[in-house]
Amino acid sequence: MDDSAIGVRIRYFRGRALTQRQLADQAGVSVDLVRKLEQGGRQTASIASLQKIARALDVDIADLIGKKQGGVPSTDPDAGIVAIRRALTPVDDLLGAAPDDASADLDEGRRAVEYAWGAYWTGRYELLTSLLPTGLTQLRATVHAARNGSVAPANELLARMYWVTGCTLVHLGQTDPAFLAIRQALTAAELGDDPLLLGTIRGSVAWQLLVQGRYAESRGVALRAAAELEPGGEAAAPQLAAYGSLVLQGATAAGRAQEVPEALALVQAASEVAGRIGADRRDYETYFGPSQVVMQTVDVNVSAERYPEALAAAATMPARCGLPQASRARHLTDTAVALTRTGKRERALNTLLDAERVGGADWLKYQTLPRHIVSELLDHDRRLPLRTFARRLGVHA
Repeated sequence: MDDSAIGVRIRYFRGRALTQRQLADQAGVSVDLVRKLEQGGRQTASIASLQKIARALDVDIADLIGKKQGGVPSTDPDAGIVAIRRALTPVDDLLGAAPDDASADLDEGRRAVEYAWGAYWTGRYELLTSLLPTGLTQLRATVHAARNGSVAPANELLARMYWVTGCTLVHLGQTDPAFLAIRQALTAAELGDDPLLLGTIRGSVAWQLLVQGRYAESRGVALRAAAELEPGGEAAAPQLAAYGSLVLQGATAAGRAQEVPEALALVQAASEVAGRIGADRRDYETYFGPSQVVMQTVDVNVSAERYPEALAAAATMPARCGLPQASRARHLTDTAVALTRTGKRERALNTLLDAERVGGADWLKYQTLPRHIVSELLDHDRRLPLRTFARRLGVHA
C-alpha cells in the first residue's frame, strides 16, 4: 500500500458529492492534507486523520487504506474465512439436526483453546483459519453435552474460542464477522462464572470498536469494564492485570481520539498498576505489565504525532520484554513510524526488518502499516536493501 493509492481511493469515494474543502471540513482535517493525499504527494497522514476522512466519506477505514479482505485459499474445504463464517452462524436448530456428538471433555477443549491462542500470539493467522471452524463446532457441542458443574467451565472455554476467532478475523480484515464473534464470546462468558474473563472480553469488544474508529464507545466500554474490576485494596495479580489492561485500552482509545492529556493520564494510572505487579504477566489470553505500558505509551504518542515523545518512551522498554511475538512486531512498527517522521530513516528500516523477523511472514502479510512506512521511505532512499524489502511487502519500488 502507498499513499498515492490512498489518494486514488479518497478521490473515488469523494466523487462529485464533496469538494476537497467540504471533505476536509467534514473530517476536521486540513484541506492541504486532502489535496496532497489525492495528488499522490505521499504526505503521510496519521491513522486518526485517515479514520476521520473515512468517516466523512462513510466508508470503513479498511476500504480507504486498502487492507486485504480477501480469502485465505486452502486445499482443505473445511478451512478458511468462509468456513469460519459458517461456524459462527450455524442453522442446525432450524434444520432439525441433532448437535454433533461430543463428550464434555474440558481438558480436550482447554488444549484446543490454548493451541489456538498460541497460534494467534505468534501471528499464524492462516493456521488459525483451519483450526477455528472445527474448534468452534466442537466446543459448542461440548457446551451442549455439559452437565451440572461442567456447564460454566464449558461456556468459558467456548467464550475463549469465540474470542480468538474475533481477534483473528480483525487481522484478516473481516471486521463484521469479527464483531459477531466477540459478541458471541461475551454471551458465552456471561454463562460462565469468571468475572475477570468477562471483563477482559469486554476489553476486547473495546479493541474492536477502536479498530472500527468508534473511539468514544471504545473508551467508554473499556473504562466501564475497568471500573467494575477496580481493586479496592489488596488484590491478586490476575485482577490487577485485568484492571490495568482495561485502563490501557481506554488510554489507547483516548489517544486515537486525540484526547492526549486524558490518554497520558490513563497510561500513568496503568503504569502504577504495572508497578504494583512488578513484572509482565499473561492472564486470560492478555498480556499486561511494564512492557505493555511502554508499548501503549508509544502508540498514544504516535497517534498524537508526538514522535520525539514516542521514541523517548520506546527507549524505556524493559530489556526482558514480556510482549508476545505479534505485539513486539507491532511495537517495532510503531517505533519505525516515529523514526521515519523524525528523519531517522536508516534506523526506521532496520526496525522494520526487526519487526519482520519477530512477527514472521504470516503476521507481516496482513499488516498495512509497514507498507505505509516503506512507501514513505522510498521517497528518500532507493537503495537495494529498501527496494528488496519493499518487494517482499508488495510495495511498488
